[in-house]
Amino acid sequence: MLELQSITKRFGGLVALAGVSFWVEAGETLGLVGPNGSGKSTLFGVISGFLKPEAGRVMFAGLDITGLKPHRIARLGVGRTFQIAQPLPEFTCLDTVALGILYADGERSLGAARKVAREILAEVGLGELWAARTTELTMVNLRRLELARALAVRPKLLLLDEVFAGLTPGEVREATELIKQLKARRNLTVIMTEHIPAAIMESCSRVIVLDQGRIIASGSPAEVARDPRVIEVYLGPDRASA
Repeated sequence: MLELQSITKRFGGLVALAGVSFWVEAGETLGLVGPNGSGKSTLFGVISGFLKPEAGRVMFAGLDITGLKPHRIARLGVGRTFQIAQPLPEFTCLDTVALGILYADGERSLGAARKVAREILAEVGLGELWAARTTELTMVNLRRLELARALAVRPKLLLLDEVFAGLTPGEVREATELIKQLKARRNLTVIMTEHIPAAIMESCSRVIVLDQGRIIASGSPAEVARDPRVIEVYLGPDRASA
């Protein structure tokens, strides 16, 4: 479904990604983890077209999408959420999602887009809140709305950028189950970044660990959790050798 080939991204003199390469199979749920500043969100920006790499290629479903505009990549089937939810304050939940549907498919009427939006909101657990203003939503419902916006572009690949941030442990469990259901129902491929280990262990079959823009480990969640390099990055060299 996705292949990254030697992706390099710089911001001035800072190398955010240094020759990152990996692949994702169709139907897989891949976890992308690492300390703050390791390059996770930058990598999502490159995949979704918000950032253009200095070197390397992004291949999606056999197509070279490197450097394409975000709207073109979205219409090819790549949806994403963002770490910090930025809802449109004057919009209802319904029209927030309908706007994404119109963006992805300009041939739909507003009425048709709203009908599909109602269905998507029901899928993510916001069916009763379709008329609510986005400013009225709790954190957990803002996260659900982020998911609904990403689903509006009918993605094949879903990029989830810390979708559990700000949630309680119980809400994390509910959100984890929701993502599993959406993935199965819609036949999605998922890449998720997250700082909550339990969510990664529960959701992902494979995990890649980034540190300072480089991959330092890859494998099953259990294998990665035991990797000495990963332990050192998260705990420091003294505790890693203890």
